[in-house]
Parts: sequence; structure tokens; C-alpha cells
Amino acid sequence: MQTKFKRHQLVRLLRDADPEYVEYHSEDEENPKEMPIKSGMLAKVNILLSNGKYHVEILDPEDNSKVIAYAPFDEDDLEEAE
Repeated sequence: MQTKFKRHQLVRLLRDADPEYVEYHSEDEENPKEMPIKSGMLAKVNILLSNGKYHVEILDPEDNSKVIAYAPFDEDDLEEAE
């Protein structure tokens, strides 16, 4: 199976995430940062799921080294970030 993206590759979201499938992640358990996941945000490919979707780590827009959430996306909903 040919895949467009590799694991840990930096990508840009082309659509908003479905809030039902977003898993928020925060190191500060008392004040979790739950912002809407919008198109244009940067993410890293985590794994390729068995249904052909990509599980991605959405990065904090203010600090691109921190993961704020995880969500599944179709290949067509992602583009390579430069």
C-alpha cells in the first residue's frame, strides 16, 4: 500500500477536525487547553490506522513543539508542510 505521508512528517490540516474524534492532550491536567482544531494548523503524522486514515498529533499554534491534541484525518485532508 502506497502512502503519501511518513511517520513523524510535518503536515498542515486542510479541514477542521471532527470534535467527536479529537483527543485533547495536556501536561497540565488541571488546566487542559481545549481549542478548536481548525484548518491550517500544523500536525505530525503519528500512525497509519487500519482504516487508511492518519492519526496525527496536532501542534500548539503558539509553540510548535507541544502537542495539544490527537485526531484522525484522511490523506486528502492533509498536505505536506514546508
